Amino acid sequence: MYAITIPEPGGPEALVWAEVPDPEPGEGEVLVDVAAAGVNRADLLQRQGHYDPPPGTSPYPGLECAGRVAAVGTGVSGWAVGDEVCALLAGGGYAERAVVPSGQLLPVPRGVDLVTAAGLPEVTCTVWSNVFMVAHLRPGETLLVHGGASGIGTMAIQLAKAVGARVAVTAGSRAKLERCAELGADVLIDYREQSFVEELKAATDGHGADVILDIVGAKYLGDNVRALAVNGRLAVIGLQGGVKGELNLAALLAKGAAVTATSLRRRPVAEKAAIVAAVREHVWPLLDDGRVRPVLDRTLPMADAAQAHRVLEESGHVGKVVLTV
Repeated sequence: MYAITIPEPGGPEALVWAEVPDPEPGEGEVLVDVAAAGVNRADLLQRQGHYDPPPGTSPYPGLECAGRVAAVGTGVSGWAVGDEVCALLAGGGYAERAVVPSGQLLPVPRGVDLVTAAGLPEVTCTVWSNVFMVAHLRPGETLLVHGGASGIGTMAIQLAKAVGARVAVTAGSRAKLERCAELGADVLIDYREQSFVEELKAATDGHGADVILDIVGAKYLGDNVRALAVNGRLAVIGLQGGVKGELNLAALLAKGAAVTATSLRRRPVAEKAAIVAAVREHVWPLLDDGRVRPVLDRTLPMADAAQAHRVLEESGHVGKVVLTV
C-alpha cells in the first residue's frame, strides 16, 4: 500500500507519499480500506518530531479515518467485511489501509458520506470525553470553547447546545465568529480585540463559565481560572500557547474549581473503547437525525497532505480538513 511517511522531521515538505508494507489485523483488530482521513494538529506535531506515536502502533500520522472493512482478526464480533466505518486511531490514518482495534470502530452515521465521516471520530471522542465525561457539563450551564471555529470547536458548540447548555466561543476573526453563531454559539468573543474574561463575565452577569474547553494551554491558564464560575471545571486538551504557566491555587481554591488535562491518543485501548461506546450511545443519535452535523472545511488528496498541514498552520479553516484516497 501507499502511506504518508516522515523520513525526517520538519516542515510540511517532510511528508512523503511512499510505498510501505501492508498492515495485518491481529487478534481483536479490523483492517480498513481507507477512503479518507481527518487532519488534526497532533499530526503537525508528529511531523515536527514532537509527538511520537505510542509504542507498538503505526508510525504514520493520522488519528482518524473512514472506509470499508477489508478483513477482521480473530475474536472480532459485530463487524463484517464490507461494512462502512469510521475509526479512532493511535496513528496510521494517512494510508490506503489501517488496522484498528475493533472497540474503536463506529458505523458511519445516517446521512453522512464516507469522506465527511473521516473527520468525526477524533472530535466527537475528544469533546464527549472531556466536556461531558470529565467536566460533566449540564443543561443550563455555560461552556466556553477556545478556538470555536476549529474541528473541536464546531463539534463542542453543537453538542453543548444539544444538551441545553449556553455556549461562548473565542475565535480570531468576525467571519469565524459568524460561523460559530450559525452553529448555535451564544456569546462571540474576538480574542484578538477583546478580553475573553471581561466579555464572558459581562455576558453572564458575572457568573463566568461552568466549563472551559481549552486548546491553548499555558498562555491562557491564569485568565481561564479567572473566567471560571464557582465550582467551574477547566479541561485542557491542547498546548498551542505553551506548556508551562503559573496557576494561582488560592483563586482556584476560592472557587472550588478543578483543572484537568487529557490526551486521547495515549490512553489504553480499553479506555478508548469505553469513550467510543459512549460516543456511539450519546452522539451518534444526534448525527443520525441531523441535530448535530459535521463541519467540513475542505478535502485534499492524501498525497497532498503537505498542503493540508499548511492549511491548519495558517488557521484560516473552519471545521475539519480531510484527506481523500
